[in-house]
Amino acid sequence: MTIQNVEIAEETLDVLIIGAGISGIGAAYYLQKELPLKSFAIVEARGALGGTWDLFRYPGARSDSDLYTFGYEFKPWKNDKAIADAQSILNYLRDTAREFGVDRKIRYHHKVLNASWSSESARWTVEIERADSGGRKIVSCWWIFCASGYYDCENGFSPRFEGAETFRGTIVHPQKWPEGLDYAGRNVVIIGSGATAVTLAPAMAETAAHVTLLQRTPSYVMSLPSQDGLANVLKRMLPEERAHALIRRKNAARQYWFWKFCRTFPRTARKLIRAATRKQLRADCPVDVHFNPPYDPWDQRLCAVPDGDLFKTLRAGRASIVTDRIDRFAENGVRLASGKTLPADIIVTATGLNLLPLGGVAFSVDGKPVNLPEKVVFRGMMLDGVPNFAVAVGYTNSSWTLKIGLLCKHFCKILRHMDESGAAACVPRLPAGMKTRPLLDFGAGYVKRSLHQWPRQGEQAPWLMSTSYQADKALIRRKVEHANLAFSPATKANAPANAEPRVAASA
Repeated sequence: MTIQNVEIAEETLDVLIIGAGISGIGAAYYLQKELPLKSFAIVEARGALGGTWDLFRYPGARSDSDLYTFGYEFKPWKNDKAIADAQSILNYLRDTAREFGVDRKIRYHHKVLNASWSSESARWTVEIERADSGGRKIVSCWWIFCASGYYDCENGFSPRFEGAETFRGTIVHPQKWPEGLDYAGRNVVIIGSGATAVTLAPAMAETAAHVTLLQRTPSYVMSLPSQDGLANVLKRMLPEERAHALIRRKNAARQYWFWKFCRTFPRTARKLIRAATRKQLRADCPVDVHFNPPYDPWDQRLCAVPDGDLFKTLRAGRASIVTDRIDRFAENGVRLASGKTLPADIIVTATGLNLLPLGGVAFSVDGKPVNLPEKVVFRGMMLDGVPNFAVAVGYTNSSWTLKIGLLCKHFCKILRHMDESGAAACVPRLPAGMKTRPLLDFGAGYVKRSLHQWPRQGEQAPWLMSTSYQADKALIRRKVEHANLAFSPATKANAPANAEPRVAASA
């Protein structure tokens, strides 16, 4: 392989973690806690840790899951607000990385371009582009843990709008929010109906002349308290770690059972959500027009608004909501299919995100490119036919991090088992004739647009993506061995350099 401007790395690693977001930081914590002799590094394409929470800078950016479950099991969330803003989450991640020394393992401006596996050496050879110097380097590693998330950090989804070039104001996508954008006293039209749009509207309405939330298709919007009253009581009464564990367990169960109720009794769930929404709005608001999605609850993720901030803004008249189709952009706003024009000085295209499987890295095994749509996910974290590779994919029906923590623990268990058994390579093998289906069983537009690029899942464990935290907790208690998981013995040429001491399998 010939590469220009290559800096040959002097080191080889046991594990290379791709991505310094919430998943990568968590993986690093568990790896150094469970397997302290393993050498590892985190490579991050951007210049800061935090992933999503450092990337999104739009007004009001926040979580839509409580931080007792979205945060780490090992790092209690101390803020009284359970639904937190992006800066608070970013501070939490920075504190976590610093407290556990993970920040010293991060290499910024390191973008992984490709990774090739050699069965002969039982190693990955990884080509990395240095964004800060323009050069490239090669790193060799035993395992890759891909924690890049599933968003394309470079570009969000923005459909073409007829007449956009004639609009005299400013058009901005939330993912590329310009620093210092002044919207005070201006008319703003936000195009979209998802989590980003319902977050932006109340935040911008605080200083804008008026904000119009323009949606083509309504979403389910639910008000959640920004503070968890019971959690705050438990934090005052119990030791920190004990309180955190109880709150986390309580909230994880609540999330799952609410999702289960919505999926089992969709008509009842729809009526209850509609009734709750109506109570939040003025009597003259046409709820059946603006808050009546054509799909069942949790066919797509519900939008959470802390303390009903969106509804309060609509009631106060600082914002309005319009459900219609766009005909074209005009010089002074957005012309609708109904013939009405919404006046705008600023148009925000909160039209969604693009997904990017495995951070856009090109993988190959023994010289053959890995075609992701042909692969099937094993135990929610490995790909059939791809050795010594793990990927972090969290829940879509609950807090992402709940699953990531379990996957990281099981990942460490696999590595320990390989040390104990003297294995150099571990690879899932797909059973012949097994039926598959899309990996992300989710109706959101950003998911549907990219499903053809992603691996798939099977119809039963261990090839089925579980949606239950309680069921997945059993994962870390299972034996690593499985009929569909093949281990190759190490030789003198390919044995891991930093094998952990052999201990009892229960350790």
